[in-house]
Amino acid sequence: MPGAGRDGKSLRLIASIWVDADACPGVIKDILFRAAERTGVPVTLVANQPLQIPRIASLRAIQVSSGFDVADAEIVKRMAPGDLVITADIPLAAEVIAKGGQALNPRGDRYSADTIRGVLGMRDFMDTMRSSGNVGGGPPPFSQANRNAFAGHLDTWLARRLGA
Repeated sequence: MPGAGRDGKSLRLIASIWVDADACPGVIKDILFRAAERTGVPVTLVANQPLQIPRIASLRAIQVSSGFDVADAEIVKRMAPGDLVITADIPLAAEVIAKGGQALNPRGDRYSADTIRGVLGMRDFMDTMRSSGNVGGGPPPFSQANRNAFAGHLDTWLARRLGA
């Protein structure tokens, strides 16, 4: 349970998980729901649409207004250093890392300060290629290997934060 700081505000003793929920696969949300129930770690889903979530004390949803990057801005505003953000949005991941957080893609790719610049560069390059008509299609279908990689990184993060 959080204590009070010198200024009387609540101190967070446990890092939180923030989810860029509009495009997050349902199977990943289910993994996060089970983690919230099992560990009590705060998990907040942020989306521009209403979300149905199970009744778990440490789980909540925030609906933001529609608009480009409104959910992203809300996550960056509310997250704290050490928090984990689940997102496939590479620019959001870069902002999270710059603010001292950690970012994990729902496909199980962990972004870090060492890799984010290269990932951003590749994203920009691919955007240029797509807009010129040289590359088509989207990402490959979500796989069991993606799910397992995500769950493994989440478990490692939880173990470090909860001392398990």
